[in-house]
Amino acid sequence: MTTTPFPSAAGRTAVAVALAEDASGNDITTAWSVPEGLAATAEVRTRQSGIAAGLPVVAEVFAQVDPEVEIEIEASVADGARLTDGDVVLRLSGPARSLITGERTALNFLQRLCGIATLTDRYVQAVAATETRILDTRKTAPGLRALDKYAVTVGGGRNHRLDLAAMVLLKENHIAAAGGVTAAIEAVRHGMVRTGQTVEVDVEVQTVAEAAEALDAGARWIMLDNMPLADIEQVVKIRAGRTDAPRILLEASGTVRLDSVRAIAETGVDLISVGALTHSAPALDLTMLLTTGPVPCPR
Repeated sequence: MTTTPFPSAAGRTAVAVALAEDASGNDITTAWSVPEGLAATAEVRTRQSGIAAGLPVVAEVFAQVDPEVEIEIEASVADGARLTDGDVVLRLSGPARSLITGERTALNFLQRLCGIATLTDRYVQAVAATETRILDTRKTAPGLRALDKYAVTVGGGRNHRLDLAAMVLLKENHIAAAGGVTAAIEAVRHGMVRTGQTVEVDVEVQTVAEAAEALDAGARWIMLDNMPLADIEQVVKIRAGRTDAPRILLEASGTVRLDSVRAIAETGVDLISVGALTHSAPALDLTMLLTTGPVPCPR
């Protein structure tokens, strides 16, 4: 499994936005009910099995909640670890007020990222022993794309394009506006020559005929969107009969589910992109419980 490095800069920005949204600097409940000098320890535990992802973001949350005092964080596992119900993920110690104020924000990030990694792992396991790789999409939460895509890699998936500038993806609206598959591909080629850029080009098609047209136009990466299995198999056979077959990637996409992904992989496609990895992953159920103590907390 290849995991991309944790996107620290994106995490820092996302945490700042989340804490501002939560008015963490004016937590009146905690300020009025928790003694100022109280130190505490806390544990983050699982309530279900899954894959750990996003642990570095917890340190960022508490560093921003309380820049004056370092919250000690001891991770019991690393990103990518398999978790079972009741596992301790993290132990924290520091000012009780800071721990309580940052609790929800830390869990919001951690539950989301663990959930994405967990769902991705299920898709990856579903296509095990095939040559097919699982990809994500741009269907991410606004402002959290780098974190969401990081979690996909933790779960064993691969990243599709990060943003609109990363590569060309000719979708049905581009093709319709350009005047057809061949015209769209040619327009992109002219655009690359004009700008001096060379990027990968993925062409979305809906029918076997469009796939054949894209191949004849020189496409080297074709997305088969919402195609029936029989049509996907036919396109795979068309590719196999071409002399340039080893240089052509076939990607299946569109309403891919856990109960259908294996059959899609067995058609012989190279890639399957799954929007659900990031737009529909259930949050992993985690809890953070505090144990207070009478130890004064130095400021």
